[in-house]
Amino acid sequence: MPELRSARAYGEGALVVCARELGAYFDSPIAYICAAVFLALSGTTFMNTFFLDGVVDMGPYFEVLPFLLIPFLPALSMRTWAEERAQHTFELLLTLPLRPSQLVLGKYLAALGFYLVVLAGSLPIPLMLCWLGDPDLGLILANYLGAASLGGLFLAFGVFVSCLTRNQIVAFVLAALLGFLFVFSGHEQVIEVLDGLSPSWQAGTWLAETVSALPHYQALGRGVVALADLAYFALLSAFFLWANEQVLRRGKY
Repeated sequence: MPELRSARAYGEGALVVCARELGAYFDSPIAYICAAVFLALSGTTFMNTFFLDGVVDMGPYFEVLPFLLIPFLPALSMRTWAEERAQHTFELLLTLPLRPSQLVLGKYLAALGFYLVVLAGSLPIPLMLCWLGDPDLGLILANYLGAASLGGLFLAFGVFVSCLTRNQIVAFVLAALLGFLFVFSGHEQVIEVLDGLSPSWQAGTWLAETVSALPHYQALGRGVVALADLAYFALLSAFFLWANEQVLRRGKY
């Protein structure tokens, strides 16, 4: 079974990189600060809405989440490759007996794992809602799936952008701009403005339907777990990871 042994070796190599990177996240005070600020902002925003409306619903939490992810996830991903370049360990990594795709996958899984741990910090909210009433748990799970999918996309292009520069601030700004594009291009007011500027082209509608991640995220938030929405996040994330691998191959070979 040479194929099975090869797949196992590939997975083990990626997990070694993942463990190394995940340990770096948990050793970094910046990661803890970003996580604390993110949880405080998201939790405070939800509680304000909850006390005003008095509805046992987690929808307001997930409505504001994409806008909070725009600065938060680039702050997590900016160090993945830029720090390696700044500390001159980038070339050393490329000399390891690992494929570029294993390095990319390992770093991506570490960033995604840390994000999911931070996202799990919001679990007291659904527990509180269950204690106070009878929320739709299926809808909450669909919203968490949307949050994980959107976060995975943000981290995929964040890791890719980080591979293009040795400056973490530049990596942060570029990733935040991409996040801004993917989110706000699907916002209703932005769509109306762009469509108003070009009525014949309907640029806003076109961007929302073809580029923006917000409609796909909102569909999952409504409890509609459609294959098209999941495929959007999976394929676009895979594209950025593939692009990251191509940059590494150019540097290695």
